[in-house]
Amino acid sequence: MKYAKKDAKAYSRGTMKGIWAAALTPFTQDLAIDEDGVRRNYDHWIEDLAIDGFFVAGKQGEFFSMSIEERKRSFELAVEACAGRAQTIMSCSDQNMDVVIDLARHAQKVGADYIVVHAPVLHFFKQQDETLLNYYRAIAAKVDIGIALWSHPDSGYLMSPELCNRLADIENVVAIKYSVPRPMYAELTRLAGDRILVSTASEEEWLDNILELNWQLYLCSSPPYLIQSKVDRRMREYTDLAFAGKAEEARRVRDSLEPVRTALKNTRPPEKPHSHQKYWQHLLGQAGGAVRPPLLELTEAEKAATRAAFESCGLRTAGN
Repeated sequence: MKYAKKDAKAYSRGTMKGIWAAALTPFTQDLAIDEDGVRRNYDHWIEDLAIDGFFVAGKQGEFFSMSIEERKRSFELAVEACAGRAQTIMSCSDQNMDVVIDLARHAQKVGADYIVVHAPVLHFFKQQDETLLNYYRAIAAKVDIGIALWSHPDSGYLMSPELCNRLADIENVVAIKYSVPRPMYAELTRLAGDRILVSTASEEEWLDNILELNWQLYLCSSPPYLIQSKVDRRMREYTDLAFAGKAEEARRVRDSLEPVRTALKNTRPPEKPHSHQKYWQHLLGQAGGAVRPPLLELTEAEKAATRAAFESCGLRTAGN
């Protein structure tokens, strides 16, 4: 590791910055991990799009369809592909704590920068906060690597800002992906922003969070590589303008992306986010590929509607 456990918070504060993206996992038509496609995507994302870090094998990456060995292989591929050019945060989420710890130790061993652990599904709601404190403390005690918390409605509940503030006292808890309404993450920023980096996955809110909450980290979803291309890096542009204190210029660039956001949202079938995003990747020249069952593929009509929206949304590509 690049830092000692006791230095995890300070190290993250100095290096966990900028735009981090949640990587989708390209699968071949026979549903194997497309390792060549993975490598091509990382090269494009780092060299052409200047993305700073990657959230690996999370829900966007279809971890739920992978074996433990495949998840570990995804970690290895990401570290090898980033090769010091970008940072990595490995999703070690699982209902079984032994699996979480096994994945976390593997991430640490292969050179990941951080791990992220989703709040578990709880089958009871008595002493919930104490259970979650016990959960994250138990994981943190077993590994040295910096840990990001992750609270999302998928768990069936949201961790409160007050609970997250208590979790922020854990020595190697460094960040949180807090998929909650803005008042909740603003309150957590007020309570614990001196001890953990607070972020959320909404690209639409990213600029305001830099300007109003002094955030340094977008952690993270797929927009960094879906609303940008090698010749059209407007998310990178407005982010850098905001960090430079040029708020009005940043807002103009951010707002110019609204047709792209609208095209993505309006063509995405609610039950097919993965296959839709992978098809959009294909239109951008990235490796998208198939989704694994039970996820659903796009119909030909859905592909045609997506392609038409893509071609008219104003996102510049090398071919236009």
